[in-house]
Amino acid sequence: MQLYAERPIRRTAQLVSDLLAVLLVVLAVWLGTSVYDQVMKLRAPGDGLVDAGTGLRGTFDSAANSADGIPLVGDALARALHGGSDVGTKLTDAGRWQIEAVENLAWWMAAIIIAVPVLALVVTWLPLRWHYTRRATAAARLRALGDEGLDLLALRALATQPLGRLASVGAPATGWRERDRDVIGKLAGHELARHGLAS
Repeated sequence: MQLYAERPIRRTAQLVSDLLAVLLVVLAVWLGTSVYDQVMKLRAPGDGLVDAGTGLRGTFDSAANSADGIPLVGDALARALHGGSDVGTKLTDAGRWQIEAVENLAWWMAAIIIAVPVLALVVTWLPLRWHYTRRATAAARLRALGDEGLDLLALRALATQPLGRLASVGAPATGWRERDRDVIGKLAGHELARHGLAS
Protein backbone atom coordinates (compact mmCIF):
# COMPACT_ATOMS: atom_id res chain seq x y z
CA MET A 1 0.00 0.00 0.00
CA GLN A 2 1.42 3.36 -1.07
CA LEU A 3 0.55 5.71 1.80
CA TYR A 4 3.05 8.44 0.91
CA ALA A 5 4.56 9.84 -2.25
CA GLU A 6 8.12 8.98 -3.22
CA ARG A 7 8.89 12.50 -4.41
CA PRO A 8 10.23 14.55 -1.48
CA ILE A 9 8.15 17.71 -1.84
CA ARG A 10 4.84 15.90 -2.13
CA ARG A 11 5.77 13.44 0.64
CA THR A 12 6.69 16.35 2.91
CA ALA A 13 3.35 18.05 2.16
CA GLN A 14 1.51 14.80 2.95
CA LEU A 15 3.43 14.32 6.20
CA VAL A 16 2.70 17.91 7.24
CA SER A 17 -1.01 17.53 6.44
CA ASP A 18 -1.17 14.26 8.40
CA LEU A 19 0.62 15.85 11.34
CA LEU A 20 -1.75 18.83 11.25
CA ALA A 21 -4.73 16.46 11.19
CA VAL A 22 -3.43 14.57 14.23
CA LEU A 23 -2.66 17.84 16.04
CA LEU A 24 -6.16 19.11 15.28
CA VAL A 25 -7.69 15.97 16.81
CA VAL A 26 -5.42 16.20 19.88
CA LEU A 27 -6.22 19.90 20.28
CA ALA A 28 -9.96 19.23 19.93
CA VAL A 29 -9.83 16.47 22.57
CA TRP A 30 -7.76 18.65 24.92
CA LEU A 31 -10.08 21.63 24.43
CA GLY A 32 -13.18 19.44 24.83
CA THR A 33 -11.94 17.92 28.09
CA SER A 34 -10.86 21.35 29.38
CA VAL A 35 -14.28 22.82 28.65
CA TYR A 36 -15.89 19.78 30.29
CA ASP A 37 -13.84 20.31 33.45
CA GLN A 38 -14.59 24.04 33.55
CA VAL A 39 -18.33 23.58 33.04
CA MET A 40 -18.43 20.86 35.69
CA LYS A 41 -17.24 23.47 38.19
CA LEU A 42 -20.66 25.08 37.78
CA ARG A 43 -22.23 22.14 39.62
CA ALA A 44 -20.86 23.44 42.96
CA PRO A 45 -24.07 25.39 43.79
CA GLY A 46 -26.09 22.26 43.03
CA ASP A 47 -23.89 20.24 45.37
CA GLY A 48 -24.42 22.95 48.00
CA LEU A 49 -28.19 22.75 47.55
CA VAL A 50 -28.13 18.96 47.90
CA ASP A 51 -26.03 19.19 51.07
CA ALA A 52 -28.18 21.99 52.54
CA GLY A 53 -31.41 20.20 51.65
CA THR A 54 -30.20 16.92 53.10
CA GLY A 55 -29.05 18.63 56.30
CA LEU A 56 -32.29 20.63 56.61
CA ARG A 57 -34.40 17.54 56.05
CA GLY A 58 -32.40 15.60 58.64
CA THR A 59 -32.70 18.41 61.17
CA PHE A 60 -36.47 18.78 60.71
CA ASP A 61 -37.03 15.02 60.74
CA SER A 62 -35.05 14.69 63.95
CA ALA A 63 -36.95 17.57 65.53
CA ALA A 64 -40.26 16.10 64.36
CA ASN A 65 -39.41 12.73 65.87
CA SER A 66 -38.48 14.40 69.17
CA ALA A 67 -41.62 16.57 69.16
CA ASP A 68 -43.84 13.59 68.53
CA GLY A 69 -43.42 12.54 72.17
CA ILE A 70 -44.65 15.86 73.62
CA PRO A 71 -48.10 15.45 75.16
CA LEU A 72 -51.06 17.31 73.64
CA VAL A 73 -49.21 19.34 70.98
CA GLY A 74 -46.70 16.70 69.90
CA ASP A 75 -48.62 15.42 66.86
CA ALA A 76 -49.37 18.90 65.50
CA LEU A 77 -45.81 20.07 66.12
CA ALA A 78 -44.38 16.95 64.46
CA ARG A 79 -46.57 17.53 61.36
CA ALA A 80 -45.40 21.14 61.17
CA LEU A 81 -41.77 20.08 61.47
CA HIS A 82 -42.26 17.42 58.78
CA GLY A 83 -43.41 20.31 56.53
CA GLY A 84 -39.95 21.81 57.03
CA SER A 85 -38.50 18.45 56.05
CA ASP A 86 -40.41 18.72 52.75
CA VAL A 87 -38.62 22.02 52.08
CA GLY A 88 -35.30 20.22 52.56
CA THR A 89 -36.45 17.58 50.04
CA LYS A 90 -37.32 20.29 47.54
CA LEU A 91 -33.91 21.90 48.01
CA THR A 92 -32.24 18.52 47.46
CA ASP A 93 -34.29 17.89 44.32
CA ALA A 94 -33.44 21.37 42.96
CA GLY A 95 -29.76 20.73 43.60
CA ARG A 96 -29.89 17.36 41.84
CA TRP A 97 -31.69 18.94 38.88
CA GLN A 98 -28.99 21.61 38.64
CA ILE A 99 -26.21 19.02 38.86
CA GLU A 100 -27.84 16.95 36.11
CA ALA A 101 -28.29 20.03 33.90
CA VAL A 102 -24.64 21.05 34.35
CA GLU A 103 -23.42 17.50 33.64
CA ASN A 104 -25.50 17.33 30.45
CA LEU A 105 -24.27 20.75 29.33
CA ALA A 106 -20.65 19.80 30.02
CA TRP A 107 -20.98 16.52 28.12
CA TRP A 108 -22.68 18.06 25.07
CA MET A 109 -20.26 20.98 24.88
CA ALA A 110 -17.26 18.63 25.03
CA ALA A 111 -18.83 16.30 22.45
CA ILE A 112 -19.52 19.17 20.01
CA ILE A 113 -16.05 20.69 20.47
CA ILE A 114 -14.46 17.31 19.69
CA ALA A 115 -16.91 16.19 16.99
CA VAL A 116 -16.83 19.28 14.75
CA PRO A 117 -13.11 19.16 13.84
CA VAL A 118 -13.08 15.36 13.68
CA LEU A 119 -16.06 15.35 11.32
CA ALA A 120 -14.44 18.08 9.24
CA LEU A 121 -11.36 15.86 8.87
CA VAL A 122 -13.49 12.82 8.04
CA VAL A 123 -15.30 14.78 5.32
CA THR A 124 -12.29 16.58 3.80
CA TRP A 125 -8.85 15.23 4.67
CA LEU A 126 -9.60 11.51 5.01
CA PRO A 127 -11.22 11.06 1.56
CA LEU A 128 -8.31 12.89 -0.08
CA ARG A 129 -5.77 10.66 1.65
CA TRP A 130 -7.80 7.52 0.81
CA HIS A 131 -8.16 8.58 -2.82
CA TYR A 132 -4.41 9.26 -3.10
CA THR A 133 -3.50 5.93 -1.48
CA ARG A 134 -5.73 3.97 -3.86
CA ARG A 135 -4.43 5.72 -6.98
CA ALA A 136 -0.77 5.66 -5.95
CA THR A 137 -0.97 1.98 -4.95
CA ALA A 138 -2.47 1.09 -8.35
CA ALA A 139 0.20 3.13 -10.17
CA ALA A 140 2.97 1.45 -8.12
CA ARG A 141 1.55 -1.98 -9.01
CA LEU A 142 1.55 -1.10 -12.70
CA ARG A 143 5.12 0.15 -12.42
CA ALA A 144 6.13 -3.17 -10.81
CA LEU A 145 4.74 -5.10 -13.80
CA GLY A 146 7.57 -3.84 -15.98
CA ASP A 147 7.01 -3.04 -19.69
CA GLU A 148 3.34 -4.05 -19.70
CA GLY A 149 2.62 -1.78 -16.74
CA LEU A 150 4.59 1.09 -18.28
CA ASP A 151 2.52 0.71 -21.46
CA LEU A 152 -0.68 1.11 -19.45
CA LEU A 153 0.74 4.08 -17.57
CA ALA A 154 1.80 5.70 -20.86
CA LEU A 155 -1.67 5.13 -22.33
CA ARG A 156 -3.21 6.67 -19.21
CA ALA A 157 -0.85 9.64 -19.57
CA LEU A 158 -2.03 10.14 -23.15
CA ALA A 159 -5.59 10.38 -21.84
CA THR A 160 -5.06 12.49 -18.73
CA GLN A 161 -1.91 14.62 -18.98
CA PRO A 162 -2.20 18.29 -20.02
CA LEU A 163 -1.43 19.00 -23.66
CA GLY A 164 1.65 21.07 -22.79
CA ARG A 165 3.20 18.19 -20.91
CA LEU A 166 2.42 15.79 -23.76
CA ALA A 167 4.01 18.20 -26.23
CA SER A 168 7.21 18.22 -24.15
CA VAL A 169 7.55 14.46 -24.76
CA GLY A 170 7.79 15.02 -28.51
CA ALA A 171 5.34 13.04 -30.61
CA PRO A 172 3.72 10.88 -27.91
CA ALA A 173 0.94 9.32 -29.98
CA THR A 174 3.18 8.12 -32.80
CA GLY A 175 5.95 7.18 -30.37
CA TRP A 176 3.52 5.12 -28.35
CA ARG A 177 2.12 3.40 -31.46
CA GLU A 178 5.62 2.61 -32.72
CA ARG A 179 6.52 1.16 -29.30
CA ASP A 180 9.28 3.71 -28.79
CA ARG A 181 10.53 2.76 -25.30
CA ASP A 182 11.89 6.26 -24.69
CA VAL A 183 8.52 7.91 -25.40
CA ILE A 184 6.63 5.27 -23.41
CA GLY A 185 9.06 5.75 -20.51
CA LYS A 186 8.57 9.53 -20.54
CA LEU A 187 4.78 9.21 -20.71
CA ALA A 188 4.74 6.63 -17.91
CA GLY A 189 7.07 8.88 -15.90
CA HIS A 190 4.63 11.78 -16.22
CA GLU A 191 1.77 9.58 -15.04
CA LEU A 192 3.81 8.25 -12.12
CA ALA A 193 4.86 11.79 -11.20
CA ARG A 194 1.17 12.77 -11.11
CA HIS A 195 0.79 10.29 -8.27
CA GLY A 196 4.01 11.37 -6.57
CA LEU A 197 5.93 8.25 -7.59
CA ALA A 198 9.39 7.97 -9.05
CA SER A 199 9.83 6.63 -12.57
